Amino acid sequence: MRSLGVVAACAAVTMVGGLVVSGCATKDDSSAPAPDTGTPTAEQQQTEGQGEEPQGGRSETGGGERNDLVSFEIDDRSQAGIEDIWVTWTIRNRSSEKSNYTWEWEAVGPDGTRLYNSSEIATDVQPRQTATGESPTTLKTSNVKINVTEFDRSKSW
Repeated sequence: MRSLGVVAACAAVTMVGGLVVSGCATKDDSSAPAPDTGTPTAEQQQTEGQGEEPQGGRSETGGGERNDLVSFEIDDRSQAGIEDIWVTWTIRNRSSEKSNYTWEWEAVGPDGTRLYNSSEIATDVQPRQTATGESPTTLKTSNVKINVTEFDRSKSW
């Protein structure tokens, strides 16, 4: 009986922690659309910030750290009338050292209203390594534009 209480307490802490983490990104500064490798506009947006110095003194093979986010997209897995919308991402470490990545993003509806925002993380990505990931959302539609509002690469120890 006592073990059920412990399990219930752990589940409650996990749920509250998840809600807190998913709502952390409240900053609404200027944002850049997520990478879209199919359009020239995306390439221009990805090259913004190339003058930034990488953290930790790493040398880069070209471009800024933001270019390491190769793709970041909405993946609509909804079926049978049940919404199931995820974000998927690909990171390619173009630096010379093992790196950690964190970024904040927002989903904006066609009318300009922010419908969702969250943070993503990729850790211990080796030089020239590609890492992929995915996260669920509470979005009710995939008809959104996603913007990366903050992106950071740091040295992984």
